[in-house]
Amino acid sequence: MGESQLKVLVVGGGPAGMMAAGQAAAAGASVTLLERNDRLGKKLAITGKGRGNVTNDADVEEIIAQFPGNGTFLYGPIYRFTNDDVRRFFAELGVPTVVERGGRVFPKSQKASDLVQAMERFLVKTGVRVQKGERVTRLSVAGGSVVGVKCGEKEITADAVILATGGASYPATGSTGDGYRLAEKAGHAVVKPRPALVPLEVAEKWVPELTGLALKNVSARVLVEGRLAAEEFGEMLFTHYGVSGPIILTLSREATGALNRGKKTQIQINLKPALTPQQLDARLVRDFDKYSRKQFKNSLDDLLPQKLIEPVVRLSGISGDVPVNQITKQQRIKLAETLTALTLNVTAMRPLREAIVTAGGVNVKEIDPATMESKLVKNLYFAGELIDVDGNTGGYNLQAAFSTGFVAGISAGKQE
Repeated sequence: MGESQLKVLVVGGGPAGMMAAGQAAAAGASVTLLERNDRLGKKLAITGKGRGNVTNDADVEEIIAQFPGNGTFLYGPIYRFTNDDVRRFFAELGVPTVVERGGRVFPKSQKASDLVQAMERFLVKTGVRVQKGERVTRLSVAGGSVVGVKCGEKEITADAVILATGGASYPATGSTGDGYRLAEKAGHAVVKPRPALVPLEVAEKWVPELTGLALKNVSARVLVEGRLAAEEFGEMLFTHYGVSGPIILTLSREATGALNRGKKTQIQINLKPALTPQQLDARLVRDFDKYSRKQFKNSLDDLLPQKLIEPVVRLSGISGDVPVNQITKQQRIKLAETLTALTLNVTAMRPLREAIVTAGGVNVKEIDPATMESKLVKNLYFAGELIDVDGNTGGYNLQAAFSTGFVAGISAGKQE
C-alpha cells in the first residue's frame, strides 16, 4: 500500500486495545500500539481469578441485559462480534474454551495468561508494532480531526487514534484514568468514574475472623431500609473488611447506589437456599438426633464450614454449651432464621482502585456505536472500559471490550 497506507495509533494494550490494533492492521492499516506498561494485557492476565472468564455463553439479548444503564449502546458492536466470534477467535489462535456454570466461558487450560499470549500472537500475525513504556499525555487535534498524540515531548502523527486505556480500577495494571483526561482535553464529556463491581465493607466485628472463607451455592440479597432491592445466587467470599466474590460484586451496584443516597443498606445471606423451611427444620432435627449427646457448638460440623460455626452459634442466641437434646423447638426455629438470614450492615464500598469494573467514562451519546468513532473529533475512536458502559460479572465486560475493540479497529483501519 506504500505511501497511501493509513497510519493508526492505538493507545492502551488491554483486551480492547489489542483487539482494535490487530483488526485495524488486518484491515490494511499500518498500526502502532502504545502501552504504558512493560507488558501487554496486565489486567486480562488476572481476570476470573487468573482463570480468564473471557465471555459468556448467553444469547446477545441476555448479554445486553447484563449491562444496566447504557447496555443498548452495545447492540451493534456485540452483534458484529458476538460471544461465538470471541470463542472462534481464540480457538483459531490455539486457545479452545469451555462453558462453566452460569454460562461463564474460560480457556480449557484455565489460564488467563493463555489469552494474553494468544492476543500477542494475533498482533505479531497482523504486523502490529508494539511500543511499551509509552505514556500518552495528549491528543493532537487540528481542524476538528485527530492528527496524532504526544508522549511527553515526543509527537507521533497518525490518520486515526483509538483510545483503549481502560477505566480507573486496578491502577497497578495501568488503568489510572489516563483515557478520561485525554478524552476531556479533546472536548468529550466524561461521566464521573465510580466503582461498579466492588467488594463491600461491613460493620460486624466477627466477619474478619472468617477471612478467606468462600461459600458456594448460597444466596445473598441487598436490603435497602429493610426492603428487598436485589438478590443473587452463587459464590461469595469473606474478607478482612467485609464481603466479596461474584454474587457480592453483582449486588454491589445496588448496594453502593443505596449507600450513596444515605440509605440503610444490608446484605442478607441464606446459607441453605436449596432447602424449604420444613426441609431445613427436618435437617436440623436429623443432625441434632445424630449429635444428641454433644454440646450445641459441637453439633454443626455437618451443616456449616468450621469457621462459620462460632458466629452462627453466637447469633442464634443459643448457648454453645447447652446439650443438643435440650434445645427447644423455638430455639431450633431461631437457628434456622440465623442460617437463612445472616444479616450484615454495609458501611462502605472498597475504593475505586479495588473495583473490578469502573462505571462512568466517556459519554456514549458522543460516540457512534456503528463505528466507535467520536461524534466530536473526526478519526478518534474509543474501545473498552473507557466508555460509560459496565456489566455484571460473568465475562460480560470482556465481551464488551472485544466487541468495541473489533468495531473500532475495523472502522479506523478502513476509513473511507
